Amino acid sequence: MNQASGPVGTLEVALAHATRLLGQQPQLAAEQAQEILRVVPGHPAALLLLGSATRACGDAQQALRVIEPLARSNPRWAHAQLELGLALGAAGRGEEAIAALRVSLQLNPELGEGWRALAEHLTAIGDVEGADDAYARHIRYSSQDPRLMRAGVALVENRIAVAEALLREHLKALPTDVVAIRMLAEVAARLGRYDDSVNLLERCLELSPGFRAARHNYAVVLHRSNRSEAALQQVEQLRRADPGNPGYQSLEAAILARLGDYARSIELYEKVLAGYPGQARAWMSYGHALKTAGRQADSVRAYRRCTELVPRIGEAWWSLANLKTVRFTPEDLTRMRSHLQDAQLSQADRLHFHFALGKALEDAGEHAESFEHYARGNELRKRQLSYDPQRTTELVRRTKAVFTAEFCSTRPPGGCLASDPIFIVGLPRSGSTLLEQVLASHPLVEGTQELPDIIGISRTLGGPRGRGEPSRYPEILATLDGAQLAQLGEQYLAQTRIQRKTDKPFFIDKMPNNWAHVGLIHLILPRARIIDARRHPLGCCFSGFKQHFARGQAFTYGLEQIGTYYRDYVNLMAHFDQVLPGRIHRVLYEDMIEDTEAQVRRLLDHCGLPFDERCLRFYETERAVRTASSEQVRQPIYRDGMDQWRHYEPWLAPLKQALGPVLDAYPAVPQF
Repeated sequence: MNQASGPVGTLEVALAHATRLLGQQPQLAAEQAQEILRVVPGHPAALLLLGSATRACGDAQQALRVIEPLARSNPRWAHAQLELGLALGAAGRGEEAIAALRVSLQLNPELGEGWRALAEHLTAIGDVEGADDAYARHIRYSSQDPRLMRAGVALVENRIAVAEALLREHLKALPTDVVAIRMLAEVAARLGRYDDSVNLLERCLELSPGFRAARHNYAVVLHRSNRSEAALQQVEQLRRADPGNPGYQSLEAAILARLGDYARSIELYEKVLAGYPGQARAWMSYGHALKTAGRQADSVRAYRRCTELVPRIGEAWWSLANLKTVRFTPEDLTRMRSHLQDAQLSQADRLHFHFALGKALEDAGEHAESFEHYARGNELRKRQLSYDPQRTTELVRRTKAVFTAEFCSTRPPGGCLASDPIFIVGLPRSGSTLLEQVLASHPLVEGTQELPDIIGISRTLGGPRGRGEPSRYPEILATLDGAQLAQLGEQYLAQTRIQRKTDKPFFIDKMPNNWAHVGLIHLILPRARIIDARRHPLGCCFSGFKQHFARGQAFTYGLEQIGTYYRDYVNLMAHFDQVLPGRIHRVLYEDMIEDTEAQVRRLLDHCGLPFDERCLRFYETERAVRTASSEQVRQPIYRDGMDQWRHYEPWLAPLKQALGPVLDAYPAVPQF
């Protein structure tokens, strides 16, 4: 027995030694595994170790030559299937990697490394929900602490309050436990408390700078909270450490797209698709970037490829409809209608199909059925949101109370005196993208996109508040002195600088919702230009109702609430016309369509810009356009949509009632 146990004991010692080497010295681990295989040819554990070490040394192809036969001969061995998935991922064979990882996790759901790798692949292909679930399971199974394991289970099961209570109790005893801090950051992110999540992850990385999973979470949360420059810095650091990681590539592509660097974004998406050619969501993300960059034919092909791979993916069909220039075939209509008959169709896909069919049937002149689909899509989306029209009405009332005629006329000068920004405000679908394209065609003006920074500053000024506590904004504006206002203006310029790709002296911020913050803009950037893009209330509001926005604009998913929102907007703009006469330049969409040159001359004169013929040939200007009008403004003046609402007038009574005297008075405004 002693003679028999000697070699076995020696083999176990050798394997254990090689395993210890794997983390820090994979080349030595590979050599040790090869020595074992010389003595015991075909030993499964040694082969697994050799494959892992070879992969860690950067030779994924050689690792696969070792692991693929091992996995085939051991189809029920979870660790062999896991290593196969990791090696396939390192070799750029992403779809096969996902399949192998899913097999390994079915065999053994407690493989934390498998959940992490799967999460990264799912991130790469745009499966956000699947990735979030996989990351939660990675957290659960990577910790050996029973208390953290219970919190991990609660996270996986989406029992957020339970997870938060367990983690806070744990951190009272162990305040520097980076795993627990990361888990609590995940809780905060799921609750939408992104500032809390950022702070927790910063603390986590302060304690453990090499904690790559936490750094990835940090980059994701920064991206989701519109801190794109900071997110890019984090993901670049991750990619230096692991340049082939598809999840990092996909995240960087999304961040670059938000920052307006579409050439690099498209290049990265193409790298991702090389590893995942059969993944529909990766094709859809690629299509979004191509569309914004003006490569319409390529974007159509990408969206069509997505629908071929997963015919029931509603967002791809809506993305085609949202180009506004694609005409669906009768076969397309039949396919979309058939998908809506599927009881198993997700609510997200269902609402996208309704919006897509609404547009397709509108183009076909079937307005009654078109409206039915628009209405159903809006109702589904409205249920997902928690928009309260009264909050907007109250913000308007409070803003008017702060910016009285006396306040505006007696306040001493202050703020940042830079004249760089040109703000275009109003409602979505009001002609603002047309004005942006006209101005961006001027050699002194750079077009950027809808920037969230003014809204972000207003939220910061509002301060942290508990449930039911009112925001300190806008009343806090009356308490700020000139230096504080100047600092806020400088902050805005610093935050938006990354969006500027040229040295042109002026740039455009086209966030339409900034109409509610005209007072803030006036105080912190008194020399900035403010343009109010306005369109007939029925045309503007119904065009917004037909549109499914990628994010934000929660007020558009109901005829009554969009009418109320338009009325509040006109109310506040009329107030500022009285207390700050001449400060806001208004452009009516209908006037721009009927007499383009005269309106362009007035617009340029207000901005202090010399007339330039290129502004009349705005459709020739090549630039990225992110909004729903992206293809329309790449054509000469777009007249087709001016009176489209008239086809739907039989169903617009709730909108007309909500608009009230604003509709009757247009283009003038009633007394408020």
